[in-house]
Amino acid sequence: MIEGRASYASDPARTRGREFGLDDKASRGPRSAFQRDRDRIIHSIAFRRLRHKTQVFIAPDGDHYRVRLTHSLEVAQIGRVIARALGLDEDLTEALCLAHDIGHPPFGHAGEDALEEAMAGAGGFDHNANTLRVLMRLESPYCGHEGLNLSWETLEGLAKHNGPILKPTWALEELDRAFSLELSSFASLEAQVAAISDDIAYDNHDIDDGLRAGFLCLDQLLELPSLAEQWRAIERRFPGAPQDRLLRELVRGQIGRMVNDVITTARANIAETGVVSVEDVRAAGLALATFSPAMGEEERALKQFMYDRLYLHEEQCQTADRARGVIAALFRAYAEDPVQMPESWRASLPEAEPARTRHIADFISGMTDRYAIDSYARLFGQAPEGLRNV
Repeated sequence: MIEGRASYASDPARTRGREFGLDDKASRGPRSAFQRDRDRIIHSIAFRRLRHKTQVFIAPDGDHYRVRLTHSLEVAQIGRVIARALGLDEDLTEALCLAHDIGHPPFGHAGEDALEEAMAGAGGFDHNANTLRVLMRLESPYCGHEGLNLSWETLEGLAKHNGPILKPTWALEELDRAFSLELSSFASLEAQVAAISDDIAYDNHDIDDGLRAGFLCLDQLLELPSLAEQWRAIERRFPGAPQDRLLRELVRGQIGRMVNDVITTARANIAETGVVSVEDVRAAGLALATFSPAMGEEERALKQFMYDRLYLHEEQCQTADRARGVIAALFRAYAEDPVQMPESWRASLPEAEPARTRHIADFISGMTDRYAIDSYARLFGQAPEGLRNV
C-alpha cells in the first residue's frame, strides 16, 4: 500500500481492468491506471468541448462566467483536497471530477430536456448515461478499440457517483451488458467525493456568477441565516474592504466550511461503519462522503434559494425555452434530411430505429453551444435570437 493511502481507498495496482484490456508494451511512462484515465480524459475532444458548453448562463458573452470546463476544473480542485485528507486516490478522484459533465448537451439542462422529448420513442436521453456513452463508445481515438477504454473504477464511479442505479436507461444498460459496472451497489469513496465536490462547487460558484450577472444581490443572499452570519463575521474581519472583495471572501469561506464539514463527517461515517476496504465501501449500503445533518439542511436551503432566485429566474426560463426550441429544430431538421449532417455522421447513420434516432442525438449532444447556434444559422438562414442574457 502506498504511504498515506487508506485501506478503503481505490488502489490502481488492484484495478479490475479495462473493457478491451491493455497492451503493457504500449505503456507510456510510469503512470498508474488512474493517472492514465485522467490523462485520456484531459486529452479527449469531448473534454475540450466543455469550454463552450453552458454551466448556468447560455453562451455568455462575458469572459468571466463559468462554463462546463471551468466548473469541472473547480470540482477537481475541491475533490483532490477532500481525497487527500481522507487518504483516497487523488488521481481517480480527479478523473471522475473532470469527466462528470462530459455527457451534457449544448445549453445545459434546456438542451437535455429537448433531447429527452425528441427521443421519447427511442429510450429518452440522460446526460449521466451519455457521459458513459461518450467515453466508452463515441470518443474513439485508438486503433484497437472503441472509446477511451478507461478503467473499471473510473467508469463505475461515473455511472453511479450519485448512488446505486436500479433502473438504468437504455444507454447505460447497453454499456453495462458489455462491461458490467455492478450498478446496484454504491460506488467507491473517490466517486462519492467527486459527487459532493460537484455540489460544493456549483452551490457556491453559481452565487458568484449570479451576482456578476445581476440576477442576485447581496440583500437576497442575506435572507439565508447561515450566509448572513458569515457576512457579518467577514465585515468585522475586514472593515472598510470593497464589497466585491467581501463577496468573494463569502463564497471562498462557504466552500471552506463545506469542505471541512465533508471531511469531518466522512471520517465519522467511516469509523462508525467500520469499513476497511473499498469492497466494504461498496457494500456499506449508504453513502459515506456526506454533509453533516446540519450542513445538509443548510445546503438544501441554499439550493432551493438558487432555484428560486437564479435557475428559475423569469429571464433564465425564457432563454431556456428558446434554447430548447433550437435543439428541437436541429433534431427535426437532421431527422427529415440527414444530408444536412456532416459526412462522417451521415455515412454511419443507421437505417433502423431506434438506432437512427439515437445516432442523431449522439451528434447533437456533442455540440457546443456555439456550434449549435452556428448549425441553426446554416440550416435556417438566421441565427437564433435571445440565447444570451449576460
